[in-house]
Amino acid sequence: MRSDLKHYINGEWIESTGSETTEVINPATEEIIGRISLGTEADLDKAVQAARAAFPSFSQTTKQYRIELLEKIADEYAKRKDDLIKVITEELGAPLSLSEKVHYSMGYHHFKQAAEELKNFSFIEKRDKSTIMKQTIGVSGLITPWNFPTNQTSTKIASAFAAGSPVVLKPAEVTPYAAMMLADIFEAAGLPKGAFNLVNGSGEVVGNAISSHPDIDFVSFTGSGAVGQKVMENAAKTIKKVALELGGKSPLVVLEDADINKAAKTAVSHISMNTGQVCTAATRILVPNAIKKQFEEAVKENLADFPVGDPQKENVSGPLVSQKQWDTVQGYIEKGMNEATLLVGGTGKPDGLDKGYFTKQTVFTDVKNDMVIAQEEIFGPVMSIITYDTIDEAIEIANDTVYGLAGYVVGEDPETLQKVAASIQAGQITVNNAKTDYSAPFGGFKQSGIGREWGDFGIEEYLEPKAVMGMPS
Repeated sequence: MRSDLKHYINGEWIESTGSETTEVINPATEEIIGRISLGTEADLDKAVQAARAAFPSFSQTTKQYRIELLEKIADEYAKRKDDLIKVITEELGAPLSLSEKVHYSMGYHHFKQAAEELKNFSFIEKRDKSTIMKQTIGVSGLITPWNFPTNQTSTKIASAFAAGSPVVLKPAEVTPYAAMMLADIFEAAGLPKGAFNLVNGSGEVVGNAISSHPDIDFVSFTGSGAVGQKVMENAAKTIKKVALELGGKSPLVVLEDADINKAAKTAVSHISMNTGQVCTAATRILVPNAIKKQFEEAVKENLADFPVGDPQKENVSGPLVSQKQWDTVQGYIEKGMNEATLLVGGTGKPDGLDKGYFTKQTVFTDVKNDMVIAQEEIFGPVMSIITYDTIDEAIEIANDTVYGLAGYVVGEDPETLQKVAASIQAGQITVNNAKTDYSAPFGGFKQSGIGREWGDFGIEEYLEPKAVMGMPS
């Protein structure tokens, strides 16, 4: 069992000023895999002061230096591939293939993409009467979620380093180990001391301390809407900039000319991938009334290709991350059974899986968009099938939510695909399962957040524009 009771501050692992710890659980076995320290405000302050001391020199490094640094980080990250895959599967319960193809891969690509973006990124823009300088915002506090232990840490850190911003990271206490491995990776890449600091702990203590700290200039948070609101409230006291990537209740609009089997497979993949613990997951499936029955049958058939099971095996969907999350999802399934028609799944664990936080992949049909299961983010493998008659009605349903993180559309007619993609009020729209573009901005409309990550948009979040008039040529 791991016992990692130190925080990474100013280039070394140091003891916590407090004595409180928490256990890290393997969600597939319910066994304790380790223990970490729950940091204190004093620990966080040490980390902030280390980052503050590193800021003058790190912020003034050249663009070429930061390009080479990010490329070295990507190389060192690749060397730890097997270790990262193993630890993600242990702490999150993600199947090994998913840990490799999604979790590890996304982390790697963010460092590579940030280096590529920098090559053509201009920090100085000459205009007729002024010069615009984009300067590092300062020290950045990063608070990341448990569902993507590498993706969220990497995209924030890569953008911060590209901009020359030292960081203080608080990873989720449920899945801390992949984030803690970054310290070794950064050391091997030659990152200056103080540019990266990590303090484990709870959101109530360390998270609040980050968003409240007067020497942190920018906070990037990914998580729930309720906590995002608290981050904004804390940050307002010192008027610090915040970026928030919050929840989602994303629609998948199935057009009448879509291949029904492919559309059903796409829908099922959204509740199966990462066990539905994805903020961008398409959990509201909007289907024409004319093909409702065919689509339902296709969903049931495709579910057989996404079995729930041991994450050490291939081609399975793993457990939920914790007992708390399992209880939450079970509560929503119970509500759905009182609101709509249960097509498949239901409460309880799948047959033969008595240990671990496994849950049945559940599909509801005859769902109305004002139902709880259609409006609230469940964060589990639960799908709601909603029917429509016209494209305009589908768009209206798709946008009838407080969220606006992602949207999806599948079909054949280019004009209709374009209309739906342009009309959904969300930050990222995927048409016909298009591949991920790491240079494209990622973030939400409405209550799904503020600001953008990924690519050049992500780097911009860590910069402040300065206008200089009368600069000599």
